[in-house]
Amino acid sequence: MSTARVMTTGLQFPEGPIAMSDASVIVVEIKPGNITRCYPDGTKNVVAHVGGGPNGAAMGPDGKLYVCNNGGFMWREVEGFAAPYGTPSDYLSGSIQRVDIHTGATETLYDSCDGHKLCGPNDIVFDGHGGFYFTDLGKSRDRDSDHAGLYYAKADGSFITNCIYPLSRANGVSLAPNDTHVYVAETTSARLWGWEIESPGVLKPVTNKFTPGTLVYGFDGYQLLDSMATESEGNICVATLMKSCISVVTPQGKLVEQISLPQYDPYVTNICFGGPDLRTAYITSSGLGVLYEMEWPRPGLKLHFNA
Repeated sequence: MSTARVMTTGLQFPEGPIAMSDASVIVVEIKPGNITRCYPDGTKNVVAHVGGGPNGAAMGPDGKLYVCNNGGFMWREVEGFAAPYGTPSDYLSGSIQRVDIHTGATETLYDSCDGHKLCGPNDIVFDGHGGFYFTDLGKSRDRDSDHAGLYYAKADGSFITNCIYPLSRANGVSLAPNDTHVYVAETTSARLWGWEIESPGVLKPVTNKFTPGTLVYGFDGYQLLDSMATESEGNICVATLMKSCISVVTPQGKLVEQISLPQYDPYVTNICFGGPDLRTAYITSSGLGVLYEMEWPRPGLKLHFNA
């Protein structure tokens, strides 16, 4: 297997990578609230400042960028790694934003659902109908934290619904090939859940009423989960915090492998696939502020609206 190569350095807690057709990669920089485009020669430029804490991102059917904004974190350094924590004093709410990557123009699409504010939207994926699933991880305070949930919304701002609530620190979200299932990774429980999709935003009820969904895989030891992507044949690739790796899990619940990055970072947060054959993985090493690229053993799943 090839070794990951450094593509871009000097990023401020990058997440939400999106592989573009010109071999550039768009990432969010959570700490400064920026959307940044990274190029193969290592250069980068800010295409939009959205404020708060842009977390996950995806290209929509209208060519705009859709951003999960968690509303912002406080920051500290732990043993040389940038580390987010808590809720800042200027926090108002989380939101879903729509960004024109050519002009930087930004608008808020959703900041609530059924009268309840969005607390900390985290990750997002579009289905073939032009709507999107997203997780809301919630926010933490000194003595308590919010419940998390899985939501579905339309890209035109006309509809949003809560699919699953409550969840525990729901973070990454991805779709199976042909949009048959949606998967969610819970950070602190280190559980990967799945649901069969009946129609856009409507999930088939689970048979076990004591669980929120079908448990695909539960990680042992002290492993925490972040965001993820799906391979073309259906394997789920989830960024695994504290292990500094990407874990690959089959839909049937088998751990295939854990692919580590060359330099340890407890905050390996996300992966996406690009290149002409979708065999190039782009991985965010957020604590070090690095975007990696590497050849992947299998092709990734083509996203619906990436050019």
